[in-house]
Amino acid sequence: MSGNLRRGGPPGGPATAVTRPGAEPRPAGPPKIVGIVWGLLILNTLGSAGAKTIVPLPRSLIQMVTMGALVAAFALALAVNPRLHFRASAYVLLLTLLLVPSVISSLYLESGFGALFRCARLALFIGTLWLLSRWWDGSLTFVRHHIRMYFAVLGSVAAGLAVSPGAALPDLYGGRLVGALWPLTPPQIGQYAAVIIGLTVLLVLGRRTDRAGAAVVIVPSLVLLALTHTRTATLGLFIGLALAIGSLILTSAAARRFFTWTVLVAAVAAVALGSLLQAWFLRGQSKENFSSLTGRAKVWDALLAAPRTTGEQVFGVGLGDKSFGGLPIDNSWLAVYNEQGLIGVALVAAIIIVLGGVALLRPPSLQRACAIFLISYCAIASYTEAGLGDASPYLLHLALAASLLATPAEAAPLSMPDVPRRRTPRWARRSEVT
Repeated sequence: MSGNLRRGGPPGGPATAVTRPGAEPRPAGPPKIVGIVWGLLILNTLGSAGAKTIVPLPRSLIQMVTMGALVAAFALALAVNPRLHFRASAYVLLLTLLLVPSVISSLYLESGFGALFRCARLALFIGTLWLLSRWWDGSLTFVRHHIRMYFAVLGSVAAGLAVSPGAALPDLYGGRLVGALWPLTPPQIGQYAAVIIGLTVLLVLGRRTDRAGAAVVIVPSLVLLALTHTRTATLGLFIGLALAIGSLILTSAAARRFFTWTVLVAAVAAVALGSLLQAWFLRGQSKENFSSLTGRAKVWDALLAAPRTTGEQVFGVGLGDKSFGGLPIDNSWLAVYNEQGLIGVALVAAIIIVLGGVALLRPPSLQRACAIFLISYCAIASYTEAGLGDASPYLLHLALAASLLATPAEAAPLSMPDVPRRRTPRWARRSEVT
């Protein structure tokens, strides 16, 4: 699996190293420790609340592991980048600005001392991204780290399903797949599966991995996605892939063939399996429950109708657990409005607009297609999932998109050795004059 993903790797990797005599050397790729840092960031964003696991894990222990992973990630990133070399990044700059209203609103302690703790976590998260930005050069290095780590997370979900199907498919979640070894909810699992499926499909179309290795990732991930019955992740996957592949149609014959076959298969499936797909999509819900987005709309209406002071409207009430009245908000925009106010909403909108605008201005490429997929997926998921205003997998997806849209660093010019000038004898200079 990892060997297949290294095929066609980034500059400086084993697959692209230049060994010919006299060839111009390429910039060295990031050290291996950078991949460990990225994996620790992913571990930190897995969360501490979810389904009941086979072996009960205290929430304090889970929080210790996730926060320890973030502290370790920052320490390792600082150790590998001790001179604090950063690359200019509008994305990380906007995240840094988002930290300002988060701290201002959290100082009022309306959300308790936990708000200040979450601010410190967000600051460490953003600081680690700044340290990693040194290696954001538009290569696929971080894409491979992203796929490997989330595939490992899905492996733990599959292991829990094999060990205890009852715990992995509990009645509490309507028989939807949850994490039985680590507390993961169905939307989380669906998100991870959809993201790595989309990225792997694009790597295949770009001929950066072989089909056998890609099938090892895509097939089980599709099964897990189907078992979660997560509509947002499924729609985000298909719409995001359609936009990403559409950006490659004019330059890639493989993308054109894949798009054509996908449309044909989808049309046949819609006709032959229409009732089955409809039942999967509705998940046994009534039309009233479905129209209210499983009760989300009621929470949204109550949040918007709640009285707020001018300060709360501008800066929010401080970082919290993304809930209102004890119920999850499940909307990134309303969660940001509640916790970071209108300033936070404007900054998050600027993040999506800037990344999307840069992606549209880039020439067609595999990196651009991967970035378009990630940006569009996060934009779609933001309607029914929270996470764009705090350290979360969605911010990591957008950070990956920012790394793909970064321009490659220019190679340092080759330094020519100083050749000492030979002194011309006096008799030779006299002969030249004559």
